[in-house]
Amino acid sequence: MRVIISGANGFMGREVNALCEKGFKNATCVGKIDIAGEGAIPTLSEFNGEADVVVDFSFHTATKKLLEDAISKNIPCVIATTGHTDEEKQDIINASKKIPVFFAANYSLGVAVTSKLVKTAVEFMDGADIEIIETHHNRKVDAPSGTALALANSVLEVRPELKITTGRSGYSKREQNELGIQSIRMGNVVGIHEVMVNTGSETITIRHEAHARSLFANGALTAAEFIIGKPAGLYDMKSLLK
Repeated sequence: MRVIISGANGFMGREVNALCEKGFKNATCVGKIDIAGEGAIPTLSEFNGEADVVVDFSFHTATKKLLEDAISKNIPCVIATTGHTDEEKQDIINASKKIPVFFAANYSLGVAVTSKLVKTAVEFMDGADIEIIETHHNRKVDAPSGTALALANSVLEVRPELKITTGRSGYSKREQNELGIQSIRMGNVVGIHEVMVNTGSETITIRHEAHARSLFANGALTAAEFIIGKPAGLYDMKSLLK
């Protein structure tokens, strides 16, 4: 599997490259894209070799250009960047009509399982108050995290009447239709997500903790292997689990 790494000189890009050097999923890095650092080209359009897939851990504002270049070269893409605007998400959807695109808020298999557990808990705990707490390292710029929002969307599939509330301050009591998300940033925390479902008489807490960033690189390369040879379309962790 010949892989181009976008955002190759960032934290996650280096993790993907390390797995490629170990031969994980028989992956070989054949190209690096980054706006800074040695050994990388600034855009996919300047890549002249052959590749099977692009794995992107760059920045959400770079997604549109990357996908345009991937379409022109007919290369599938794994978009593992978070923080996309609604317009940027639409760019991803549009690109998936022309090439295979794998897009997930989190590339952890454990988070995918957590999402299923959350839906089950919400289905059976009728009318419960639901709060999500996410904790990440102090360098993360987007809040709430993409994973927290993905978990919130799992809740909304069951309770569509809920409205997401981020943060809470001042003199305002919790409304019945709130779905709260609280963000904590500190130290070098890789990622912790907790979903609390409280009926007033009992609470279910579902927690996922990531211990190493390599798990996301592992998931991204697993997704890359999955979409090679697939028809144009939008794929996610649910597709992979099936």
